[in-house]
Amino acid sequence: MEVKKGVIVALGYGKYFLSDKITGFVPIEDDRGHARRTHVYIDGLSEPVVASRTQHTMLKDMTREGPGEFEGAMALELVDRILADLHHVGPMLRRSIRDECGLDIDDIEKRIKELLSGDESALVQEGLFAEGDQS
Repeated sequence: MEVKKGVIVALGYGKYFLSDKITGFVPIEDDRGHARRTHVYIDGLSEPVVASRTQHTMLKDMTREGPGEFEGAMALELVDRILADLHHVGPMLRRSIRDECGLDIDDIEKRIKELLSGDESALVQEGLFAEGDQS
C-alpha cells in the first residue's frame, strides 16, 4: 500500500495534515480518554499530535486506494497471523479437531501458504476440484 502525496488527512477536532508529512502512528494505551485515540508523528514537529481518530481510519485516508484494496491488505495480514498461530497447534490436537468437527488444520495451513506465496494457479486448480464442489 502506498501513501499518496498531498492528501489532506483529518486527525479529528479540526486538525489536518498532509499525508506525506505524517511519519508515524502510536495508539494511546494509557490515559486514553474522550477523543484520545492515537499519537500522530508529523515531520517538523517535536511532539506528537493527539488524534481523535484511529490509525486505521487515518491510514485509509492516506492511501486512498481503490475500494477493497485496503481491506484486502488487512485481510492478508490477518491470514499471515493466523498461519503463524496455526504453527503452534500440535499433531494430536490437529487430529482431535479434524475428528471432532471435520476442520482440517493441515489443509487450511497448506492453502494459506499457497495464498501467501502468490501461486494463483494452485489456488484456482484446488478450488475447481475441491471436495463437495463436484456435480
